Amino acid sequence: MRTIEVRSLRKTYPGGVEAVKGIDFDVESGEVFGMLGPNGAGKSTTIGMLTTTVAPSGGSAHLAGYDVARQPLLARSASSVVFQEPVVDGALSGRENLDLHARLWNVESARAKRRSEELAHAFGIAELLQRRVDSYSGGQRRRLEIVRALISDPQVLFLDEPTVGLDPRVRHGLLDVIAALRSRERVTILVTTHYLDEAERLADRVAIVHRGEIVALDRPATLMARLGEEILEFRVHDDGQRALQALRSRGIAGADAFAVGARVTVPLHGRAAAEALHAVESASVGRSDIQVRPPTLDDVYIQLTGTRFDEAA
Repeated sequence: MRTIEVRSLRKTYPGGVEAVKGIDFDVESGEVFGMLGPNGAGKSTTIGMLTTTVAPSGGSAHLAGYDVARQPLLARSASSVVFQEPVVDGALSGRENLDLHARLWNVESARAKRRSEELAHAFGIAELLQRRVDSYSGGQRRRLEIVRALISDPQVLFLDEPTVGLDPRVRHGLLDVIAALRSRERVTILVTTHYLDEAERLADRVAIVHRGEIVALDRPATLMARLGEEILEFRVHDDGQRALQALRSRGIAGADAFAVGARVTVPLHGRAAAEALHAVESASVGRSDIQVRPPTLDDVYIQLTGTRFDEAA
């Protein structure tokens, strides 16, 4: 059963800025779906349209069967969202924030109290609820925001860059909490991120977003398998594209090999690394910093867009 259906969804801002350029995707019930891309790729604009805070310029999107443009209140009633920027009130306690959200969503008081306590324990913040939120750490505040979003038992939970701004230790702890959500809650999750490891760790399927378009969509392992089990990567002393052309002309590199700047990447597709290295040496491309490693989603992104992920951010 599809919980989210998106068809030719577009958003053009004043001045002709095309943030989202006619994207299509579906999200199945209970799935964790990731949108991976650098800042400015169009991920947050997509979330905004799906959560009815941004009006689409064209196309359609349905959430739990409701048209987000024509039935915004019904679509909102089926979903909840944790935005990039904090929305909890720092002057209130954690419990007061949860109670306020429950009242806004018309959650019956006894159920809201039971639900708050259950979720707060599950997310490790039960002992913090009496404290003012402005005394929370960034990770604690983010956990509170996720608990707050789940109070209303949404069918769909949107997490827009949920770990942005957190230090690595706190970020990985929060990822554990998010990963455990699917075993606790019967909820479909759409998460946007510009962290490659988050997409690999959390999502059943990933849409790679580049300049407002989805350039690939599949399971993370399937996307990486396009490049085989191993890739040969090295730096050349001259232009990487020229070296790549030389390798292709000798049959050393295939169509899926790529170069960014002086760094060249050649998927091996079962070819022995020593054999490939010898072939590169025979091409006299002047290489250094050579390594053989498994492919990553960053490699998939570069191969599809010609741009390093961090450079596109």
